[in-house]
Amino acid sequence: MNQLKLAVSGAQILFVAFGAMVLVPLLTGLNPSLALLGAGIGTLLFQIVTKRKVPIFLGSSFAFIAPIIYSIKTWGLPSTMFGLFAAGFMYFVFAALIKWRGLATVNRLLPPVVIGPVIMVIGLSVAAAASEMAMGKSGGNQVVGYADALILSGFTFAVTVVVSVFGSRMMKLVPILIGVAAGYILALVMGLVDTATIAAAPWFAVPHFETPQVNWQAALFMLPVAIAPAIEHIGGIMAIGNVTGNNYTKDPGLDKTLAGDGLGVCVAGLIGGPPVTTYGEVTGAVMITKNSNPVIMTWAAIFAIAMAFFGKFNAFLASIPLPVMGGIMLLLFGTIASLGIKTLVDAKVDLMQPKNLVIVSSVLTVGVGGMAVHVGTLSFAGVGLCAILAIVLNFLLPDPKTES
Repeated sequence: MNQLKLAVSGAQILFVAFGAMVLVPLLTGLNPSLALLGAGIGTLLFQIVTKRKVPIFLGSSFAFIAPIIYSIKTWGLPSTMFGLFAAGFMYFVFAALIKWRGLATVNRLLPPVVIGPVIMVIGLSVAAAASEMAMGKSGGNQVVGYADALILSGFTFAVTVVVSVFGSRMMKLVPILIGVAAGYILALVMGLVDTATIAAAPWFAVPHFETPQVNWQAALFMLPVAIAPAIEHIGGIMAIGNVTGNNYTKDPGLDKTLAGDGLGVCVAGLIGGPPVTTYGEVTGAVMITKNSNPVIMTWAAIFAIAMAFFGKFNAFLASIPLPVMGGIMLLLFGTIASLGIKTLVDAKVDLMQPKNLVIVSSVLTVGVGGMAVHVGTLSFAGVGLCAILAIVLNFLLPDPKTES
C-alpha cells in the first residue's frame, strides 16, 4: 500500500513536469518520446550518483532550445546529438571545480552580471520564431490560416496567462499543460487537428533512434551553452534543500549532484533527446504536497520511460497545431528573459558602472543580433558565443573599486 501511494505521488510529479518536458522537443523538432526516455533514464542515473538522497526530477532544459534549433539547421541532427552529449561534460568541469576549490570559485568566475544577460539571450534569441509560429508560419510558409492562427495562439496565450496569475497553487504548477490543452480543444472545434494519424498510430511503438555523428564544431558550440543550466542546477539544489530542510550541498554534495545531472545530459544527448535539468515545478509540487521522499522521483522516472513507448500518445503530441505552441512560446521565451533580468536585480548589479554596462550591453547585442564568429572551420554563435564574451569581459575589465 505504501508503494502504491508513492507510485501515485510519482505519477503526480510526472504530470507537473510533463508540459514543460515535452514542449522542448516539440519546439526544437526532436522526438518527444526520446525526451521522456532521456528524462526517465537521466533521473535514475542522477539517483544512482547521489545515492537517492535528493528529491529531484530531471526534465528537458529550456536553455538549449535556441542552440538546438540553430545546431540542427547548421550541422544536422546527428551532429547536434554529439554536441548535446559533449555539453554534459561542462557539468563535470563544474563538479570538479567545486570539489577542488569550493562554490565561491564558481561564483567569482560566473557572477550575476555574466549569467543574467546570457539567460536573457536564451529567451530573446528565438523571439522571432515564437512570433512566426503564433502567426501560423513555418520556415516562412503560411501552414495555418493567418486569422485562425491568431485566434488559436491568442486564446492559448490568454488561458496560460490567466492560469499563471489567477489559478490555484496546484494549477500554477502546470500553466503550460493547461494552456496547451485549452488550445488543443479549440483547435479541435475549429477543425484544425488531424485525428486520423492518432487513430492509425499503434498503442506500442519503439522510438526511432538516430546515430550520433562526431562533430567538434557542434561540440564547441554547445559546451558554453551548458553554463547557464549548470548554474541553474546549483540554484535548484539549494531551493529543494530549503523546502525539505536538508543541506544537499553538503550531503551528497554539489559535486555529486552536478555529476549526476551531467551524466543525464550525456545520455539524453546520445539517444537524441534534449538535455535535462532540475525542474522548479517539481520543487513547487514537493512544497505543496509535503512529500519529499526521493522514491517518488524513481516512480516518476519509471512512468516517463513507459510513456516513451506509448505510440498513440506521441501521435497525439505530433498533432498539436503550430499556433498552439506559438501562443505558449510568446509567454515562455519572455519569461526566460525575465529570469535573466531578475538575476541582475536580485544581485543589485549597478548598470551605471562601466564594466557592468559593457558586459550586459555587448552580450545582448551579440546574442539577439545573431552574430557569429568563424575561426577556421570552427564557428561560435548564439548563447555559446555570448557566454564566452561575458566571461572574457568580466575577466579583463577592472572592477570599479580598482579603477584609478
